[in-house]
Amino acid sequence: MARLEGKRTIVTGAASGIGRASARLFAKEGAAVLCVDREKDKVEAVAEEIRKAGGTAVAVAGDAGSETDVKTYVARAVSEFGGIDAIYANAGISGGLTPFFEQTVEQWQEILRVNLIGPFLAIRHVAPLMIKQGRGSIVCTASVAALRANAGGSPYSASKAGVISLVQTTANAFYGSGVRVNAVCPGLIETGMTTPIFSHARERGTEGKLGQLNPLTRPGQPEEIAAMALFLASDEASYVNGQAFPVDGGLSSTLPFAGQRPR
Repeated sequence: MARLEGKRTIVTGAASGIGRASARLFAKEGAAVLCVDREKDKVEAVAEEIRKAGGTAVAVAGDAGSETDVKTYVARAVSEFGGIDAIYANAGISGGLTPFFEQTVEQWQEILRVNLIGPFLAIRHVAPLMIKQGRGSIVCTASVAALRANAGGSPYSASKAGVISLVQTTANAFYGSGVRVNAVCPGLIETGMTTPIFSHARERGTEGKLGQLNPLTRPGQPEEIAAMALFLASDEASYVNGQAFPVDGGLSSTLPFAGQRPR
């Protein structure tokens, strides 16, 4: 039996990268998926791809950090599917690597609006429905940048650290409700957000060094993050709550070191 058979789900940031991989995997595993992204044409293309493969998907154009848009996509999921069993609040922006003293209040506000207020709004408007039905899974995208320095810019890292705290505090706020809240912390994954890193390495001929700081010595793929999101959204994770899971090739397990292959 498919792992999300009969589940009614939402995936934000579904037009590309981790969100697209997750929407496709959720549908493949039997879920009806509401695909949300502010890139209207791209998110509609993802939903169409899922439908052509025999799945159930609806596309909604919206800004994850806008309460009006969040209310709209939640209402659309209820009207289309009759309820919501799981949401993957994945949408986010990187904000680039602007040096600290060149960062502006406006940059911080925008990154926090999308990366932290976005998941808050998703939880705020989905959780009451889940609490009423006595069950539900909420998954958020955090980052290894939330756990250690030098994996992202200051505002990005702070926003993702906030996501982990949000997951922990809301998991406890929903005490006794049957609603679970967890986070995934991706490491270096090849997505639209990280394109500049990968493109620069390829131009310099150093692509083989990408991911060298983790014990698997490689970057990850969106599908590898989607697999963790699938687990957390499914009933297989029924006793997993208030946790943040690094999926980073082992990067966050260690201090910096000079790697040496086993003989």
